Amino acid sequence: MQAERFPPLIFDGQDLRVDDVVALAAGTRTATLGQAPAFRDRIQRGAAFLDRLLREDGVIYGVTTGYGDSCTVRIPPELIAELPQHLYTFHGIGAGRWLTPQETRAVLAARLASLCQGVSGVSWGLLLQLEQLLVHDVLPLIPAEGSVGASGDLTPLSYVAAVLCGERDVWFQDRRQPAADALGRVGLAPLRLRPKEALALMNGTAVMTGLACLAWQRADAVARLATRLTACNVWASNGNAHHFDQTLFAAKPHPGPQQVAQRLRADLVSDTHPARNENRLQDRYSLRCAPHVIGVLEDALPWLRQLIENELNSANDNPLIDPDEERVLHGGHFYGGHIALAMDTLKNVVANVADLLDRQLALLVDTRFNHGLPANLSAATGPRAAINHGLKALQISVSAWTAEALKQTMPASVFSRSTECHNQDKVSMGTIAARDALRVLELTEQVLAAMLIAARQALALRLSLGKLPLPAPLAAFLERLSAEIALVEEDRCLDADLQRLLTGMRAGKWNPYHA
Repeated sequence: MQAERFPPLIFDGQDLRVDDVVALAAGTRTATLGQAPAFRDRIQRGAAFLDRLLREDGVIYGVTTGYGDSCTVRIPPELIAELPQHLYTFHGIGAGRWLTPQETRAVLAARLASLCQGVSGVSWGLLLQLEQLLVHDVLPLIPAEGSVGASGDLTPLSYVAAVLCGERDVWFQDRRQPAADALGRVGLAPLRLRPKEALALMNGTAVMTGLACLAWQRADAVARLATRLTACNVWASNGNAHHFDQTLFAAKPHPGPQQVAQRLRADLVSDTHPARNENRLQDRYSLRCAPHVIGVLEDALPWLRQLIENELNSANDNPLIDPDEERVLHGGHFYGGHIALAMDTLKNVVANVADLLDRQLALLVDTRFNHGLPANLSAATGPRAAINHGLKALQISVSAWTAEALKQTMPASVFSRSTECHNQDKVSMGTIAARDALRVLELTEQVLAAMLIAARQALALRLSLGKLPLPAPLAAFLERLSAEIALVEEDRCLDADLQRLLTGMRAGKWNPYHA
């Protein structure tokens, strides 16, 4: 964590962006609560109003009643203080993998952002404890599975609530340890949650929203790198760069394909370069239609960002406590339908990009379609060519990863299940959609990393045939690739190269077209 080198991210109810959450999740920024008196006063007024209602024997869902279908059960006054602990305790039934540290920071940021809207009835002390988890990087171990996305991310967020109270386990200082021990090491005492605070922590969309922020940033990087790789593949396969003509794309005014085509023209220097292959007017679809495929992702990204950021900057628990009009508002803001739609859409458009690159690679390795390149892009020559297989297995792996990504695109949002005695009878499945999207991104990034190896091989082999000089943007790209990946002349294991490229890609190393 090197967050001290960057300005802190202020949580005070003002709008945050996807980029803010991504930076905090990466550890390049840290969290701090806003110090404006009006912000703190708003938080305290909400908590004070709730206290007054309790003294006046008001009926408040989840505070003086049971939860969910048990909302008709009145809680005896002497037991109200114990109710929050029961909520996070009985929801401790998560399973699956643990969220990564990066994912967990994003979840904490999303929950803190929502509670800072000032309509959840929580205390300043609760916000401060959440802030301190991020400041000291005390990360609750959150199981990924167990949420249906309404009534919020109850089960995974129960692990956040429990950690604030010194229960369950955290990831701290590079090891798993009891939450109480880690809190003590950073000078924090376990909380005793006030009425409504467990519900405010758990009954919301923080897990799906935090994951969605990370997914959006990774999808944006996929679109950019897929475009650069397409330029490499067009040039290496001796393709027609004039498929991306500006006048051509002006006739179909989707901005995403126009942006992709502009980047391809710049990479291929096609505005000033004559047609290279006048005998083949039209390349196959995976090259010719690449702007139309990647462009769908480009056009989806601004809209998906809007959906994600609206959810990020919302109060999404229930009930809401309005400190201005002093009203308790019972509703369903915990429903994660917008994130479910965003993530179901994202995984579809990203998987289509993986499929596009898989098809491009199939052309590159096949002597029937690669216009003079050696089979499987092998650089072996002479008698040894017979025993060397180049990128044959790489292409098989890319096909496998692509197939799995495509298989994951079944929309999660249509699989609503009636749960909890038919109280939660229509649920969003937003968290499952977000996890699916991250899996599709993981598989697609593996395709991209493999395509980097293929681009290094194909560009070098085409150059060796003495064709036209490589355009300057691609020449610089090949120089970078060559410094990372040795030409495959003799068969070798490529998994270490793949993993190194993946690590660099996820750190932003191979993200082209930045201003």
